[in-house]
Amino acid sequence: MIEKTTKFILLYDFYQDLLTEKQKQFAELYFQDDLSLGEIAEEFGISRQGVYEHIKRAEVLIHGYEEKLQLLAKHEQRLKLFDEMESLLTNEVLDNQHLLEKITLLRRLE
Repeated sequence: MIEKTTKFILLYDFYQDLLTEKQKQFAELYFQDDLSLGEIAEEFGISRQGVYEHIKRAEVLIHGYEEKLQLLAKHEQRLKLFDEMESLLTNEVLDNQHLLEKITLLRRLE
């Protein structure tokens, strides 16, 4: 469950503006504030099922956006490449060919 929650929160950071206000509100309360479906339902005066449906729809949409746009995947690839480049520089192994290869890979991610 923790892995699923962490992944959703990362994806949410990229795609939250593509959700409805209710989806955003319920997703934040559930995933970030760790409220239960019952607590959210009580706060908004709707059924637990209604809250669940908003959250589930937000999850489906966000995973669909990531499948098509790959924003999180590209972000993670960039971070990995930056770490590798930093390692090359930190170890004072100034191998220009390796750095140029990393830069080429970064440019392809755009």
